[in-house]
Amino acid sequence: MNSRVLNIEASWNNVLESEPDQLYFKDLASFVKSEYLHRTVYPASQEIFRAFDLCPFDEVKVVILGQDPYHGAGQANGLAFAVHTGIPLPPSLKNIFKEIESDVGILPLQDGDLSRWARQGVLLLNATLTVQAGSPGSHQKKGWEQFTDKAIRELSDKREGIVFMLWGNYAREKGKIIDRNKHCVLEAPHPSPFSAHTGFLGCKHFSLTNIYLKKQDKSEIDWS
Repeated sequence: MNSRVLNIEASWNNVLESEPDQLYFKDLASFVKSEYLHRTVYPASQEIFRAFDLCPFDEVKVVILGQDPYHGAGQANGLAFAVHTGIPLPPSLKNIFKEIESDVGILPLQDGDLSRWARQGVLLLNATLTVQAGSPGSHQKKGWEQFTDKAIRELSDKREGIVFMLWGNYAREKGKIIDRNKHCVLEAPHPSPFSAHTGFLGCKHFSLTNIYLKKQDKSEIDWS
């Protein structure tokens, strides 16, 4: 990751281009570069900004906030809650699919890649974009949170009518910067097996999202 050039989709570069000049980002870039050189880090370096690359700034209709990439081999692919095709579905993603089936009455493809959602305008954004293998949270508080806060703030300030899904206390806290007069904010417990039964299952966020989008004459998301 180059501290002087943000290798990211063009429309996102337009709103985030000043970040590489910030001291925090220079420190972050140095840390991440060293980590990839000396440790096993996920996702693959070319997939760090995949959430942005698949979902241009002006096409974002929905934001789903995650925390860290998965830290197991072959899992993380740059999209929050997603895994590479062919990788067994993690428990949280199983519960997401379970809620979709219950909520909108369709059985999602049992493919955890989720790029099919991203290309429809769903920004699957983790707060921290990299992680050391086998060490959850290892790249937290290194600068990624400031970078992703900037992305969320730009969406909140410069766009209108986006649905933000905030699952769990971490996402709710990060979502405090969202202008709720301009956007639809949906909150629920995290889909993890530890908390899904306390309110995530049954939250109906997927149907509520499509109802909101339809009222704005925007195309609905195909959650299959």
